[in-house]
Amino acid sequence: MEPIRLQRSRLLYQPVFAGIVAALTGFASSFVLVVAGLQAVGASDAQAASGLFALCLAVGVTCIAVPWYFRMPISFAWSTPGAALLVAAGQTTTDFAAAIGAFLVCGILIVLSGLWPWLGRTITSIPKPIAGAMLAGILFPICLAPVTASVQQPLLFVPVVVVWLVLYRLARSLAVPAAMLVAAIGIALTAGTGWMTASSSAPALVFVSPVLDPVVIVSLGIPLFIVTMAGQSVPGFVVLSTFGYRPPPRAILAGSGLASLAASLFGGHGINLAAITAALMAGPDAHPDRSKRWVATATSGAAYLVLGLGAGYAAALVSASPPILITVVAGLALLGALVTSLTTALDDARHRITAVATFLVTASGISVLGIGSAFWGLLVGGAVMLWLGRASTGAGRV
Repeated sequence: MEPIRLQRSRLLYQPVFAGIVAALTGFASSFVLVVAGLQAVGASDAQAASGLFALCLAVGVTCIAVPWYFRMPISFAWSTPGAALLVAAGQTTTDFAAAIGAFLVCGILIVLSGLWPWLGRTITSIPKPIAGAMLAGILFPICLAPVTASVQQPLLFVPVVVVWLVLYRLARSLAVPAAMLVAAIGIALTAGTGWMTASSSAPALVFVSPVLDPVVIVSLGIPLFIVTMAGQSVPGFVVLSTFGYRPPPRAILAGSGLASLAASLFGGHGINLAAITAALMAGPDAHPDRSKRWVATATSGAAYLVLGLGAGYAAALVSASPPILITVVAGLALLGALVTSLTTALDDARHRITAVATFLVTASGISVLGIGSAFWGLLVGGAVMLWLGRASTGAGRV
């Protein structure tokens, strides 16, 4: 009987452990990008901490409530490609109230995607070469940072890159958190430890009244909606279907959109269906019994609620860091996403010119009429595809 009890105990432990690992991995690998992105569009330290805290609350609540209701390992995360877009959008706006307005519009569009299936189908039918190339163009300047920084200040940045590279080979899930730890040591050596007491109190939600600026909505809100849907929500559904789950798309999108709306008023740029960490909780490693794996996502939600309490320290750490150091860590964290987006963009030889045109315009960082390069990349990509002609109806859709 004892072996059976031990086995049952281990099986109960599995999903809990998987959920904690997924939450720690998701938080540690991208919180610096979230804070840096919010600060890039004008957030103060307190507002950036509030935004991160709001995102943790939104992710935590949805990861607990939705899996419990549907008894499926449906997991959510903040939009990492969206955070990368915020870093780039800092060139077009530093008015955080206007950015909040864009976040709000993005949340409304996600809700409408669930309530109005036509909109969801329209976004997911954006040709792969254009969607992938736009995302790659957003990520490319950030992913260049490890290269340029290692040449400019090798003593500070080479150790970060080396630690990431070694662990990426030996324990991939630990690579970015370990690189962040080495970066924190570098911060302590260069900026001291004053940042550790700068935000000793618990994080607070700071309400920001949104400003609906049409230019910011076009240059930030709409691209944020597109990269959130095409970059994470759609792949998230694919991951779940791979493991045999068929969650209701309309309820998932409407729920994540409502959570995004609530978080946006306190600085959060939006949440979506998880893709990368979803595999950790939806696969057999979480639990042999498919009907028990929802416990893993519920556990990850509880872990995010706890991690959110450290949002103040996270924002203080980013503020105390040399900006290039944060970009280096973010660039390492996004290399996998860059590879995936480039592969998607260039997969179809018939549309590689379209993909390259979209990529170049987006990566250029240009701003025309106050509208950022992500929008112009989409526009140019669509124009080039129409001009060169599409090989067949429906080819290359996401």
